[in-house]
Amino acid sequence: MKKMKLVMIGNGMAGVRTLEELLKIAPELYDITVFGAEPYPNYNRILLSPVLAGEQTIKDIMLNELEWYSDNHITLHLGKKIVSIDRVNRLVTAEDGTRAHYDRLLIATGSSPFMLPVPGKDLKGVIAYRDIHDTEQMIAAASQHKHAVVIGGGLLGLEAANGLKLRGMDVSVVHLPAWLMDRQLDQTAAKMLQKSLEERGLQFLLEKNTEALLGDDQGQVCAIRFSDGLEIPAQLVVMAVGIRPNTSLAESAGLYCNRGIVVNDTMQTYDPRVYAVGECVNHRGTVYGLVAPLFEMAKVCANHLANFGIGRYQGSLTSTKLKVTGIDLFSAGDFTGGKNTEEIILSDPIGGVYKKLVIQDDKLIGACLYGDTVDGSWYFKLLREGKNIAEIRDSLMFGESNTGDVGHEGHTKAAAMPDNAEVCGCNGVCKGTIVKAIKDKGLFTIEDVRKHTKASASCGSCTGLVEQILMFTAGGDYSATPKAKAMCACTEHSHSVVREAIRQQHLLTIADVQKSMDWKSPNGCASCRPALNYYLISTWPKEAIDDPQSRFINERAHANIQKNGTYSVIPRMWGGETNASELRRIADVVDKYQIPTVKVTGGQRIDLLGVKKEDLRNVWQELGMPSGLAYAKGLRTVKTCVGSEWCRFGTQNSTLMGQQLERALARMYAPHKVKLAVSGCPRNCAEAGIKDVGVIGVDSGWEIYIGGNGGIKTEVAQFLVKLKTHEEVMQYAGAFLQLYREEGWYLERTVHYLARVGMDYIKKTMIEDAERRQELYQRLLFSLDGEADPWHEPEKAHVDLRQFESISS
Repeated sequence: MKKMKLVMIGNGMAGVRTLEELLKIAPELYDITVFGAEPYPNYNRILLSPVLAGEQTIKDIMLNELEWYSDNHITLHLGKKIVSIDRVNRLVTAEDGTRAHYDRLLIATGSSPFMLPVPGKDLKGVIAYRDIHDTEQMIAAASQHKHAVVIGGGLLGLEAANGLKLRGMDVSVVHLPAWLMDRQLDQTAAKMLQKSLEERGLQFLLEKNTEALLGDDQGQVCAIRFSDGLEIPAQLVVMAVGIRPNTSLAESAGLYCNRGIVVNDTMQTYDPRVYAVGECVNHRGTVYGLVAPLFEMAKVCANHLANFGIGRYQGSLTSTKLKVTGIDLFSAGDFTGGKNTEEIILSDPIGGVYKKLVIQDDKLIGACLYGDTVDGSWYFKLLREGKNIAEIRDSLMFGESNTGDVGHEGHTKAAAMPDNAEVCGCNGVCKGTIVKAIKDKGLFTIEDVRKHTKASASCGSCTGLVEQILMFTAGGDYSATPKAKAMCACTEHSHSVVREAIRQQHLLTIADVQKSMDWKSPNGCASCRPALNYYLISTWPKEAIDDPQSRFINERAHANIQKNGTYSVIPRMWGGETNASELRRIADVVDKYQIPTVKVTGGQRIDLLGVKKEDLRNVWQELGMPSGLAYAKGLRTVKTCVGSEWCRFGTQNSTLMGQQLERALARMYAPHKVKLAVSGCPRNCAEAGIKDVGVIGVDSGWEIYIGGNGGIKTEVAQFLVKLKTHEEVMQYAGAFLQLYREEGWYLERTVHYLARVGMDYIKKTMIEDAERRQELYQRLLFSLDGEADPWHEPEKAHVDLRQFESISS
């Protein structure tokens, strides 16, 4: 069957999402041609602000690279603006004369920024903030000038102001209404937002009406004058005062427009061959500027382009869940309140938290949250579904799981969410979709999840929740994305910056770090507290004191929690070797405490599964064996083969080498779990090639490999060095692990650390600089000297034994 021709005008997020949905359900139906006015493939316009702030690059925000178009046989014309549509001959023509015939036409021309019609608006240095070109202009201006004025105190204006401030400019935000983000926040939340931004150096001029922009002799803007006569310097003026749908092309083609291209519920215009999606569209009298409704339109449009004919777009109930320069905001519905409504308000100005819920007839009709938005999705679901909240009214303010302890018994918010709960409002992705993708496709980074599900790929406000789901689902194979981004919403500082501050300022407590680095939340969160705790104890061993309450539940309880609430116990067996006495003790404990499952692990140890929490202390005492730290971000196992002592192929005594390594490193904490293996010959029966540190015996000694990973995504370790003696193996392995301990980011595996810093750096540090290698090894030995076993020296290991007592006792 001959393919029909589909032409799309516009190469933005809504249009390309339509093509993605179409290719899923009807990949062979059309020959597709795309015209984009910009010289770039499809990118995430929402993430221009991090580019401006220097946190990401243009490459980072690309959604579909050029290869995607070619892989899907799409003809792409970049930098070509369509100037006419001939609906009779079904032909579009670009400025340079390029033409394309169509059977179906999709208009996705988006919107244009509104420029205030004031004198001086055409001066050099007066720009909008809409695309990559605008962003690059602002970056260039920041390198040349000092004073910037942003007109518009909405989300886009505040993001622009923050980016320019981070670029070193003095920035003033001008806003005509009485408070910032007046469409998304009430006055109380807006004032809290303003205070936080002022503390970061931004200045605000509210209720100011711009009268004129003033220029110098070269036609460059130099000042802004307001209607009250006030003038302030401005060498860059950014207008972020709103957008208008791009309808001129559609109007010239005779399509009906009214504040947008008018479409029906199938996204068709008055010409049934012509479809339209995105910000250029007027549907049922509403023009949408948020990405979530645009993606809903895209799905319906693709359905009808595919000739399925079953989808209808009936409008969207929108919510705002956004991060303004690292500050969490959420609003939805009618949060202003009024007649016949009641309001529930929680206000904590010191803690930076404000929540306002508006109820009418036992239904939630509006919500405005500042500082703590973790339950925003749940409130939005209640609002959207119109659920009766009478029975939960008393606890409504405290969220979906109002236990007050996110980490209690491992039940995080992510774990408690049902599979049909929406996580990413922009892309309509529910928890079940994310979990299925993680399990089916073996995903273990946030970037993988974005790529396969689109969750958190648009505005990014759900990133924290997606990471929780990833961590909960992937377990130990979860890896935080190794980018120099903020540790969490509590701070703007990256992991590397925080680590360096702890080292340079000799900080010894979490409170010291938070005070010194202006933490936004006085208590921190479940993301930053474990990281800070690790950074402190690894940087200043014997000085910084471990804080058990800043560890994950497994490390607090010193056992692995299982799905039914019981725990597993894995005693350490040096190099996988045990004896009759240990086996008898294990058998006696299994019988006495009725432990239901005994299993040999992949790390050559014995796992006792199903131990009750109140039995844990007695189980460990009666085993009389050291903890295997199978729950820890630290050394797990050292796997060995029998080596030259028994094997006829063995060239080196791998069991002894493995035992020496494990005894030396047994109680080592690290940014993530660490696994070692020692094989006695190149046949590599201990699988040393996929371990964080792998040691392989050869005729002349030992070969060391680093950065392997045998988890969901297998990574082969890289060769580091060839050595002769046990002592050299100990030093090189220990020095590498100490380097990783000192420079790795919390929850970053060695494979990702190695990818970040490069093998050349490791070799230069480890092989070429013998003095540095020796120093690293000695620091490791110093930090591990006297490290307590949590089960046999609980007080020294700061274990709170009260957690193992049953409530009845």
